[in-house]
Amino acid sequence: MKKLILCIALVGLVSSVIVSCNNKTKENTDVSAENDKPERKGPPPGDRKGPPHNGERKGPPGGHGPEQTKTLEEIGGYKIGEVATDFNLKNVDGSMVSLASIDNAKGYIVTFTCNECPFAKMYEDRLIELHNKYATKGYSVIAINPNNPENEKEGYEAMQKRAKEKGFPFVYLVDEGQKIYPKYGAVRTPHVFLLDKERKVQYIGTIDDNARSSENVKIKYLENAIEALEKGEKPNPSLTKAIGCPIKANRV
Repeated sequence: MKKLILCIALVGLVSSVIVSCNNKTKENTDVSAENDKPERKGPPPGDRKGPPHNGERKGPPGGHGPEQTKTLEEIGGYKIGEVATDFNLKNVDGSMVSLASIDNAKGYIVTFTCNECPFAKMYEDRLIELHNKYATKGYSVIAINPNNPENEKEGYEAMQKRAKEKGFPFVYLVDEGQKIYPKYGAVRTPHVFLLDKERKVQYIGTIDDNARSSENVKIKYLENAIEALEKGEKPNPSLTKAIGCPIKANRV
């Protein structure tokens, strides 16, 4: 009888040991599986990056057109009705050009543009058409490159090459020292300032309402402003937001 009880006790002890070992094996397996899971990488909480929060949407054409966000007061340039100071800048043909040097002017389409900005490129053909249409009426396009001329792609030789490639019928001036664009308050390329005969600023902003497609333009702001001046009227609107690339200043 004692032997039987002893045998039963031994069987129970062995069973308990086996169950305990099985449980520990399962725990170790679970831990190992957890450790073998690939590490999930991502930005730390609170460090998610997205579009800038300053209202500047930057990027190539296709839904990410950067838009002027600063007001005229914030920019500090000319306001509607103010008289713009004349300048004397070097043209791509080597000559020096001022507003006063343009004969029979009834107004001036001063346009800050450049070589590389995709938005500036999209408007090149439209600027050519504008000049061909309105220069004979006394409103010439005066294109000025405000970007840092030390940039090889925006420098004087690059401007000469671009003007020749596109066959610009208008002057293309280099803003050496980048002294003119801050006076006007240009912040984008392209950025248009329509002046009347007395060099009073009558319109500031964009050329039309569709940078990416000339065929889908619904409102020709600049042309409407010129037509208003021709009728002796004030442009309405006289101010729109410029659409284009930020002007690249020389960082000293």
